[in-house]
Amino acid sequence: MTETSPPQPPAREPDPETPPARRTWLFFAVAAVLYAADQLTKVAAVASLEPGVPYPVLGEIVQLRLIRNPGAAFSFATGMTWIFTIIATVVVVVVIRVSRRLRSRAWAVALGLLLAGALGNLTDRFLRQPGFARGHVVDFVQLPHWPIFNVADSCICAAAVLVAVLAFRNVGLDGRPVPSTPRRARPARGGGRRG
Repeated sequence: MTETSPPQPPAREPDPETPPARRTWLFFAVAAVLYAADQLTKVAAVASLEPGVPYPVLGEIVQLRLIRNPGAAFSFATGMTWIFTIIATVVVVVVIRVSRRLRSRAWAVALGLLLAGALGNLTDRFLRQPGFARGHVVDFVQLPHWPIFNVADSCICAAAVLVAVLAFRNVGLDGRPVPSTPRRARPARGGGRRG
């Protein structure tokens, strides 16, 4: 006579409202590491580079050239410093709020990149000259036919690309496919068949 083991209870589904801690930690780890890299490279650039003087790294392909940028990423809209400070502050708040719903590693990396980039340039806005919320961002990496940029700008661009890929692949913050909105059936023309 063989003994049968008692039936095991079904495995519990994870609560979709509670994001796994490791996704949140990945998000903050990516943001913290890249934010530190941005700030350390800016400090090094200000301490060691003469403003406006090119320092070749790989000939003319990669050069270091220190500038102070009052505009957005890649020196865009240089006369709107206050507006970009407000936008960056809103982005930081929204990203941190959204991060509580993360269940996808890819989204954790994307939002971590975005937070690092926004915080990196926002720190310059608040702490650098000419004053609070009007500070000029430190840019120092130059490529051929490309505006001078920094690590934070690179993070923002990488985040934009990754977010676009995730949106194109229909991946939600929880890692599951986003349900598509069903199309409404068009009414038949002519009011149906005539007898």
